[in-house]
Amino acid sequence: MQANQHQMKAFVTGGTGFVGANLVAGLNESGIQAKVLLRRNSNELALKGLVYEPVFGDVLDSAEKISSLIEDSDWLFHVAAVSKYWKAPKEYISKVNVEGTINLLQAAKLAGVKRFVFTSSIAALGIPEVGLKLTEESQFELDPAQFPYGYSKHLAELEVRQAVEQGLNAVIVNPTVVMGPRDVNLISGSIITEAARGLGWFYPPGGVNYVDVKDVVAGHIAAAEKGEVGERYILAGHNLTFKDSWTIVNDVVGRPPPRVPLPAKLIPIMAAGADALNQVTRKRLPFDGNQVRISAVKLFVDGSKAEKTFQINPRPFRDTLQDTYDWYLANGFL
Repeated sequence: MQANQHQMKAFVTGGTGFVGANLVAGLNESGIQAKVLLRRNSNELALKGLVYEPVFGDVLDSAEKISSLIEDSDWLFHVAAVSKYWKAPKEYISKVNVEGTINLLQAAKLAGVKRFVFTSSIAALGIPEVGLKLTEESQFELDPAQFPYGYSKHLAELEVRQAVEQGLNAVIVNPTVVMGPRDVNLISGSIITEAARGLGWFYPPGGVNYVDVKDVVAGHIAAAEKGEVGERYILAGHNLTFKDSWTIVNDVVGRPPPRVPLPAKLIPIMAAGADALNQVTRKRLPFDGNQVRISAVKLFVDGSKAEKTFQINPRPFRDTLQDTYDWYLANGFL
């Protein structure tokens, strides 16, 4: 490397989480130095084997304090969010996902970063009309109480757009349901661990889009390199009904395919039951009533904008599941 060649540096929030840790792995592979924001009590299991500079702080710290940690970074990836949102109070989801984003946006301006990439979610796009797919033009139109996490991500996106109007070079990415290794908090990987335990014998009537975490990481880095300022990009993989996706999941973990379809009219009753159980038990279910309600919907998306702009060819769903299953086995989760 020539002496005058600049070594790219990226600052990552949420690095101890699933997408953040994989992003650090992707930055390692790309030869970009990674600086990771950690809390003093952070569990760094997801970052095992990776190269990064730890800096200590919190997204709820002041913008001035955060900016002092960022100052020599070219890019800022704001990945941190309340991920296990069904287990968190609504006020806390809003505090971290919205106020935390405002702090990071202000810190990025103060530190003069060249590019800010905000990790949003398809949850910020709401629910498509029957027979249609979500696109980058979709707007969140649900009752906030119906989906507090999606609403918080929608509000955070509005803050990013406002910062862009004030001159910040920022881009938004909206991953779908992300699958892959390093999912230590069982955010979406729980479908594999539950299926391995033999709980995948039924399926809800809806469906969703699943994306490989490698493709999500490629989308993040490409967004930093060539995303258009102020644009949002859906990072997607494959639109699959739960019947089809859970059949492949069961096959990968060595279980028979799901046999029992859940009737749509049962969904509201099950959702109410999940909410009631979560209120009275200390060990909450791995889902809440809102997730049960949404499982009746086909949450399908059109990911063509990011695929064309960033030249991403989504990995096969089965390969993604095999990688995830192998990682869970190797790391003692199963």
